[in-house]
Amino acid sequence: MTVAPQKSFLSHKVAHFTESVIREMTRQAMLHGAINLSQGFPDFPAPAEVKQAAQQAIAADVNQYAITWGAKKLRDALVRQIGIWQGMTIDPETELTVCCGSTEAIVSTLLAVCNPGDEVIIFEPFYENYGPDSIISGAKPRFVRLHPPTTPGGEWTFDERELRAAFHHNTKAIVVNTPNNPTGKVFSRAELELIRDLCVEFNVLAITDEIYEHILYDGAQHISIATLEGMRERTVTINGMSKTYAVTGWRVGWTIAPPAITNAIRKVHDFLTVGAPAPLQEAGAAALSLPPSYYQELAEGYRVKRDHLIPVLEEVGFRCFRPRGAYYVMTDISAFGFPDDVSFAKYLVQEIGVASVPGSSFYKDPRHGAQQVRFAFCKRPETIDAAAERLRKLKKR
Repeated sequence: MTVAPQKSFLSHKVAHFTESVIREMTRQAMLHGAINLSQGFPDFPAPAEVKQAAQQAIAADVNQYAITWGAKKLRDALVRQIGIWQGMTIDPETELTVCCGSTEAIVSTLLAVCNPGDEVIIFEPFYENYGPDSIISGAKPRFVRLHPPTTPGGEWTFDERELRAAFHHNTKAIVVNTPNNPTGKVFSRAELELIRDLCVEFNVLAITDEIYEHILYDGAQHISIATLEGMRERTVTINGMSKTYAVTGWRVGWTIAPPAITNAIRKVHDFLTVGAPAPLQEAGAAALSLPPSYYQELAEGYRVKRDHLIPVLEEVGFRCFRPRGAYYVMTDISAFGFPDDVSFAKYLVQEIGVASVPGSSFYKDPRHGAQQVRFAFCKRPETIDAAAERLRKLKKR
């Protein structure tokens, strides 16, 4: 019998990234009975109207495939609300694609636009999917640092020279996440205009993840880069239901892009997932009909949760980088004397009973996050209180 030469059955792509650290910390929380302040999902109910709309759609047998690129009722609702929120006029037939969550929307976009040899600029610390998604699409991620505030209440900032140096003839796209996970940074108009100028100069696409657009604090303003002059034709805006309506498990997201790019995204999306869940798209249309007061109460509710957790963290020794958007707080753990974030997070979940996310998982070079961990505060007050009681053991250590 002839034996074929040895070969690997695995793609070389998977060697360049690991499994999700965030999802692993949720598993660790379950294993050790810890309070989960790691993965960013609420532990309180979604709006009753939205759940009822999903139930009614299932009862009405809206259970078969929707149109691949999105149920018309949802697309029309999105067009209406995007016009109200961003002042943009969108064609629901040629510029909008409904995906299985914003995560699929991002990878479908990168697969649709990237070729081998392309580079994708990503700000770090970053949401952990961006790098692997770039690699899966055949591109090379190129990272630009966001530097933590040096004074209380300060902003995460990037070096303009470093950002400019990242742009060159192989740059295909830049990923902008605002409000940002994990830092809570909200990119200013001046920062977005600088990014715009570089995108125009180097003919680069902006892929902007705006999943936290309604979760803002302290007067912060969300600006979609697609609304800036010269960017409508070179931006893919990504969003979804997960964070705004507390339905992270429903997996309904969308892309807004120029027709040619939308056409390419739809092709990838079709063969990747076929379509997002039909009854949940009907519920999405109902969610988008909630009154303006819903979004005001959403942001204020999360501000209260932020201001509930941060004093506890500071009391026991964390240095907190106060977020202006999203529902996470990045912290400095230097005061606890652990050699790195991984050993600290392990101690925290196993001995203290609170799960966090090691900061190194948000950086290309783990050393840059070796004294940081992230907490999620999208939790009920009693959950934060229970976590606080356990965290105070750190002070007594």
